[in-house]
Amino acid sequence: MNKQHFKSSNIFDVLIIGAGPIGLACAIKAQEAGLSYVVIDKGCLVNSLYNYPQNMTFFSTSEKLEIGGVPFVSNNPKPTRAEALEYYRRVTNKFELKVNLFESVDSVNKNKENNLFEVTTAKDNYQSKKVVIATGFYDIPALLNIPGENLPKVSHYYKDPHFFAMQNVLVVGASNSSVDAALECYRKGANVTMVVRASEVGERVKYWVRPDIINRIEEGSIKAYFNSALKAITGETVTIETENGEVNIANDFVLALTGYQPNFNFLQKMGVHLSDDFQRYPQHNPKTMETNQKGMYLAGVVCGGMDTHLWFIENSRIHADLIIEDILKKNI
Repeated sequence: MNKQHFKSSNIFDVLIIGAGPIGLACAIKAQEAGLSYVVIDKGCLVNSLYNYPQNMTFFSTSEKLEIGGVPFVSNNPKPTRAEALEYYRRVTNKFELKVNLFESVDSVNKNKENNLFEVTTAKDNYQSKKVVIATGFYDIPALLNIPGENLPKVSHYYKDPHFFAMQNVLVVGASNSSVDAALECYRKGANVTMVVRASEVGERVKYWVRPDIINRIEEGSIKAYFNSALKAITGETVTIETENGEVNIANDFVLALTGYQPNFNFLQKMGVHLSDDFQRYPQHNPKTMETNQKGMYLAGVVCGGMDTHLWFIENSRIHADLIIEDILKKNI
């Protein structure tokens, strides 16, 4: 087998996988520490945020989303998706961060001879002393695994309500994304039905939105089946298992907003151990964020495994500090 050849310009102190807010925070800290680095992402800048609903408003206030000490000024205390995209783009430009976009990582292997990570992507090869995985959890939907889920009318992502005007829309779930989609589609003229496994709208729903969805359900503007589950999807109908038996209703589109999960296959491919329980927590030292793979770190929401309510931008920004501090202590 031929050995890979690495350009000297492609050898770094730190290679960061993921150009989301926390990946960018890690890059800023590495740059401030005088470390050479590169950020690689398979999509666009802050790709997960880009895929959020177009009209989304963050739960957090703008200052809690700041990175690099750059003020985040928004029109209202709670910024919108568009304002966040503008902010992180501006931060990237301000620090002139080295970010390679639309470049997927194929493999990461440790060279035992020189103790460097060898990273192969769809476009190039790299070597790095340390690797930071900050890949988030928004790329892989949690599937329902029911008949008809693969039909074109089914989506696990939601962007804009106009598309669903005057259509029979079923929204699965009662999370923030589900509630936003149900309300927005209803207000654009869709006939909206919700299917919720729990007995009520989730307590984690944004406090200024939750009363709105409850009122719409109580007045009958939006039909909701609680303690229920979607069982099957056809081209014209959906089947719902309710407390009173199965119900079949007319349907044009299904928004299965059932949550997302980290790319566990990618983590395991990198050699990161996962817990055996449902949460599948990636193994790491919470004081340094280093995984069971020496020199490989985790940052951001990916650290929570299936517990996607554990880490957010505002409470995982500290991961960048912990990682770079540990790298410097080990005299990179």
